[in-house]
Amino acid sequence: MAKLSLPFYKGHIEYNLPDEDINAILVSKAEEYKVTLSETEIVRNALNNPISSVKLSELAKDKKHVVIISSDHTRPVPSHITMPLLLEEVRKLNKDVKITILIATGMHRATTHEELVAKYGEKIVNEETIVVHDAYIDSDMTFKGILPSGGELWVNKLVDEADLLISEGFIEPHFFAGFSGGRKSVLPGIASKKTVLWNHNAKFIASKNARAGNLEDNPIHKDMLFAAKQAGLSFILNVVINGEKKVIEAFAGNLEDAHAYGCEKVLEIARVTPVKSNIVLTTNGGYPLDQNIYQTVKGMTAGEACVNDGGVIIILSSCADGTGGEFFYKLLADEESAEAAYKKLNDVEPSDTEFDQWEAQILARILCKANVIIVTDKCDPSIITNMHIMHAYTLEEALEKAYALTSKEEQITIIPDGISVILK
Repeated sequence: MAKLSLPFYKGHIEYNLPDEDINAILVSKAEEYKVTLSETEIVRNALNNPISSVKLSELAKDKKHVVIISSDHTRPVPSHITMPLLLEEVRKLNKDVKITILIATGMHRATTHEELVAKYGEKIVNEETIVVHDAYIDSDMTFKGILPSGGELWVNKLVDEADLLISEGFIEPHFFAGFSGGRKSVLPGIASKKTVLWNHNAKFIASKNARAGNLEDNPIHKDMLFAAKQAGLSFILNVVINGEKKVIEAFAGNLEDAHAYGCEKVLEIARVTPVKSNIVLTTNGGYPLDQNIYQTVKGMTAGEACVNDGGVIIILSSCADGTGGEFFYKLLADEESAEAAYKKLNDVEPSDTEFDQWEAQILARILCKANVIIVTDKCDPSIITNMHIMHAYTLEEALEKAYALTSKEEQITIIPDGISVILK
């Protein structure tokens, strides 16, 4: 009997499955990754040994205004650990420097005060200058050139006010950018709506190179890297976390080299060989990544890599915050089928990209391949079913539905954390 502990919202769902019902359990090596240092020591060690860069304290010593780009509430970056160390390092040789923390919301909703406190702690929120990026305010943007793909690059004008731009984030597999972290803090993090829409266009999303774990010839990554360089991103601090959201590695230094090195390490840790089944059970890694349907598409792509055509993907995801966006919801819900939505979305020209189109396009692609069941008791089931996705309140109910669509004799491929693996 296999005893499963599957991340769901702010805890885990425990479930037992007979061994004979399991085809494979696919997990990242992060879960068995051995560390000898504390999280703080790991991060401090990275800052003390930057890759292809002098130390951050040296970079900052003559500067008047340092802007630190920081991930928003949708990312499990342990900023309560990383940000105090970044602030300490920036001020080490420059105690009077002006520092602004710029929250990289991309096109997400604004991070709330409560979420900022949960992320950084009361001290930083009360004592530091924090600006939440808003991609929709054109007057807050500055033009930084033309992307390699031809789109206009507009980013938050704070980059022009800073004489040192740095960022913090984390590196994980990303379902179309290849990996998160590094250059993503600028695009989409602090970019304008216009620029994000162009970069996330249908042709790029459909590219076979725009997949988890791949940066080579990835058109989305190419634009993102250009954007970060144009914005002047001079130093990054990126961490790698395990399923418990604990830091197991950290990389600091040059935007391109530190990120590339971190991505190589994540590939070593996260790469697993797909095992095909008619039923795949996975999760979206728990809170905060499972807070809405929009984010849950990421975990579904792990199921997509392992499910047979016409099979079933079961994904545990709270979706406690609902759809994640009304535009995203309507792109599926307003169409008579996932197939109709997919055909329509694939034909959209880059200049006509709609808000959240990319996530809807990937979701529709998955739904064209397999049935998807979201397991949750924390949101209105109708918003799930209206998007041509099935719903179950419990894992037991989901398995019953999956067996009804396939057969009772099916073996299941289990991916306990669909966010953490690269399946190739």
